[in-house]
Amino acid sequence: MSTIQDVAKLAGVSTATVSRVLNGYAHVSPPVLEKVVGAIEQLGYEPNQMAKSLRTLKTSRIIVTVPDIANPFFANIIRGVEEAAQVAGYTVLLGDVGSTPDSEEAYAGLLRRKEADGMIFLGHTLPASLNDLIARKGAAAPVVNGCEFSADLAVSSVHIDNAGAAREAMDYLYALGHRRIGIITGDLRSPISRDRLQGVNDSARTHGRASDLTIVTGDYSIESGVELAARLAGLATRPTAIFCFSDDMAFGALHALRQAGLNCPGDVSVVGFDDVRLAQFGAPTLTTIRQPMREIGARTVELLIGIIENGVTERINITLDHKLIIRDSTAPPKP
Repeated sequence: MSTIQDVAKLAGVSTATVSRVLNGYAHVSPPVLEKVVGAIEQLGYEPNQMAKSLRTLKTSRIIVTVPDIANPFFANIIRGVEEAAQVAGYTVLLGDVGSTPDSEEAYAGLLRRKEADGMIFLGHTLPASLNDLIARKGAAAPVVNGCEFSADLAVSSVHIDNAGAAREAMDYLYALGHRRIGIITGDLRSPISRDRLQGVNDSARTHGRASDLTIVTGDYSIESGVELAARLAGLATRPTAIFCFSDDMAFGALHALRQAGLNCPGDVSVVGFDDVRLAQFGAPTLTTIRQPMREIGARTVELLIGIIENGVTERINITLDHKLIIRDSTAPPKP
């Protein structure tokens, strides 16, 4: 019966290297990995179920990178990812990459070194080191995007119709009688921010109110909601409603309005986007666009496993339903 020493000798590596391969390929280069796997197969060294993984170079691990793990929107998506991955027999490596390219590249390196089977990224940029992989394999590359759909990314994705959702929120505010509406966008480098702004502008033009919009750019954080809503509240001609591109910014806007001595919705209505759990418990409760966060996470896993296990090569872009949730933070403007 073959031993780990036999495998190491045949592969021309140390037993420590063979052990690292058996325990998940950590820090093993692809050429060395191939030698070890070849030696294991040639010798018939199959100590346990790991041998099957070695023959297929399958780790049963997927990477999920997220721009801000503290954001409850992403936390809910990650929950959906975890649930679906567990059912499918995969473990999840979670990476909070923030705005640091080095962090993104570190996690991309795990995929390149075959220390994970695939990657789901929830931001709007793909690590530069994966560009060659995408160029070579296209939609067959084990990389899927959640939330930030962009045709430029050339990978499968799961998202909602962000332009349509923003248009629906604006149409609702106009139906209430609002005419001067302030918009707090997210980072406009993000495709979802641009799509939501497109929906805002489409609705404003339809209602003949494009010139009455006041648009300021935030970054999806509570702090930017506080700062920018305070700026809007201080205008000589104050908006009667504020539409924020995230619930976090809407929570910040509500705080800024209270600090300015203004009532919501009596003086200024506020609409958010996402419908995180806290939206239904604030004072006032928050009118917002509901995204199916856990379903977004689960469907990204479904797409990724289709590529990994079934060899799917077709680019698939899934658009899930959104819903306008009307609560206490919106009302008709004062006469």
